[in-house]
Amino acid sequence: MRVHHLNCGCMCPVGGALFDGYSGGLTACLVCHCLLIETDTNGLILVDTGFGQRDIQTPERLSRFFRVFNNIKFEHRLTALEQVRRLGFDAHDVRHILLTHLDFDHAGGLQDFPQARVHVMRDEMAVARSANTWISRRRFQARQWQGVDSWEFYTTEGDTWFGFDSVRALIGAEEEDIFLVPLRGHTAGHAGIALRTPDGWMLHAGDAYFFHDEVHQPEPHCPPGLKFYQYMMDTHRPARLHNQGRLRELALSRNHQPVDIFCSHDAREWERALARARKVRGDCTAMPSATGKQSS
Repeated sequence: MRVHHLNCGCMCPVGGALFDGYSGGLTACLVCHCLLIETDTNGLILVDTGFGQRDIQTPERLSRFFRVFNNIKFEHRLTALEQVRRLGFDAHDVRHILLTHLDFDHAGGLQDFPQARVHVMRDEMAVARSANTWISRRRFQARQWQGVDSWEFYTTEGDTWFGFDSVRALIGAEEEDIFLVPLRGHTAGHAGIALRTPDGWMLHAGDAYFFHDEVHQPEPHCPPGLKFYQYMMDTHRPARLHNQGRLRELALSRNHQPVDIFCSHDAREWERALARARKVRGDCTAMPSATGKQSS
């Protein structure tokens, strides 16, 4: 198994460091941290898809509220499809897509991979289809998965992963060590994606948290802009905060093998993950940076 860390979207909300904790200018930098997993027997697997080709071609298919509030930068070169091609693969090589949830900045690329089977928690699809609140009607854009007809829905059945409820992803005849780990709160069916790599376990925590210090410091901290955004978006605040606390315990515990935990939108987390991956495998392939510029 080989894991590529992709940035499949750039959002630059007004607020600078009040949003991302470090930017010196007027705007912040938030990424859409996705994974592309090369497997020996099951082709390519994507974890989340960021914004897709159709979002770039027709930004109006997304909510005007989020286009403006998040200050989304629509660039073809940041789409998962373009990055898959840049790595020498084809869209049809992507056989599976695992989603942390169905928000507009995670599900935008589903239509770019028509042969892929999409894996998501059953509760997430249920709330996305109902979309009965002002926010939910804007965050969930059913047109992003229109025509996507190969789905695998999951419910937990008693399995655990480091003490968390989990369910093994049904990937091919020989199942990979990949699990959906429910982390309810941001949405009703939100889940992290855990996978065992040759270097150990990693957990893509999606939007269970937004800022590194919420999970990787004993005293959690989050910039006020991101804290407000999380409050605006969460569907069950007690569950979200409880799961953040559990992730913090997992990240800081010395009672088990280390787990590499990262979220979807922290640009510095993505840059650190990319640097670690390159150091491990000596990979100098140029990929888009957090700001959309080429990095090498």
